[in-house]
Amino acid sequence: SKIAVDFKQLTRHVFASSSCGLCGKATIAAVHQHFKPVRSKLSVPAKTLLSLPDKLRGSQHTFERTGGLHAAAIFNSRGKLIGLREDVGRHNAVDKVLGFALLNDLLPFERHILLVSGRASFEIMQKALAGRIPIVCAVSAPSSLAVEFARDSGQTLVGFLRGQRMNVYSMAKRIRF
Repeated sequence: SKIAVDFKQLTRHVFASSSCGLCGKATIAAVHQHFKPVRSKLSVPAKTLLSLPDKLRGSQHTFERTGGLHAAAIFNSRGKLIGLREDVGRHNAVDKVLGFALLNDLLPFERHILLVSGRASFEIMQKALAGRIPIVCAVSAPSSLAVEFARDSGQTLVGFLRGQRMNVYSMAKRIRF
């Protein structure tokens, strides 16, 4: 399947960076005009999610040398790493891993999981929604706007995924405890 880009709909009349999801847009509802909520029936065991941070960290080769990069990774529903990208900015790492998926004809990710090495922001949730990713996990905290957006978008949002713990902020039904 082909992906078509309507550049007129993407036009914003302000400066926007990769970490600026609402810049130039009025509301979250404006985002949902372009990206409908996720309807995935994906269900994964909690133990699969709990295994992901170690897999992420073990594949962060540049972080291992520098200690200064974020990572974003896509995993399948069984916890197999599909792609990982690193960058100084966590939003850029998400852009890179989604770009990898697009260039390799792997989208949409309706049965996959996105894990980020830092906080989960609204912008990261928006990017995951564009990629049709139903489960987004972060090793740190989500923003309140990320939680609100995840709830409105039908996305499962997991924060503080580390050790043998996690906080689930939305759509907990996708996780089998």
